[in-house]
Amino acid sequence: MTKLALVRHGQSEWNLQNRFTGWVDVDLTEKGRAEAKSAGALMRATGVEFAGCYTSVQRRAIRTLWIALDEMDRMWLPVTRCWRLNERHYGGLTGLDKAETAEKHGADQVKIWRRSYDTPPPPIDPDNPENPANDFRYKTLGVAVPDAESLKDTLSRVQPYFEEEIAPRLVAGESLLISAHGNSLRALVKVLFNVSEDDIVSVEIPTGNPLLIDLHEGTVAPNDARYLDQERAQALPPIK
Repeated sequence: MTKLALVRHGQSEWNLQNRFTGWVDVDLTEKGRAEAKSAGALMRATGVEFAGCYTSVQRRAIRTLWIALDEMDRMWLPVTRCWRLNERHYGGLTGLDKAETAEKHGADQVKIWRRSYDTPPPPIDPDNPENPANDFRYKTLGVAVPDAESLKDTLSRVQPYFEEEIAPRLVAGESLLISAHGNSLRALVKVLFNVSEDDIVSVEIPTGNPLLIDLHEGTVAPNDARYLDQERAQALPPIK
């Protein structure tokens, strides 16, 4: 049976500091590296042979994939990197402490920015030193960097990429591994499990815990799904 593994990167430096990260290219903490290694061990234990891997152009997802593939003894697998799998852009919240932001703007407003489906945070200031529009990689890739994104905006770039580049390989019977981010993976879960706009905002993707999805033959429709580390598993949407 064709498999799709979704892995959220391990804990990042800004996860640890409780800061909004988005497109800022922070690295993994030691805990994050350990989570990535554990993810690799869990995937190796399944015996699934993946045909290829996908990740974003952000180092925390890339490094998670490197470490996991090393643990799986599969570092030779081909890897495709694409900015469309990047984390959601947190706009003007980028770099801010989450607790301090809630104190300043109110917990209800911050919850709307963080968790509503289609309300983006305020745009990032063009002069903000963390503004990814000034990052050489996006100029090289020819990306028109957004100034803020909602989950709906994130879905609008993730879904076409999945449908055009990844889904055909799955339909053809290739098992694939995607190492990405909380919101880009949440967008994929919305597509794969046909989750409503209201329900998707409450879906949590744990760091470094592979979600292994069994697909019906010749489709991208889930037949079964499970987190490999059950002790750190989050609730999954029902398979429809």
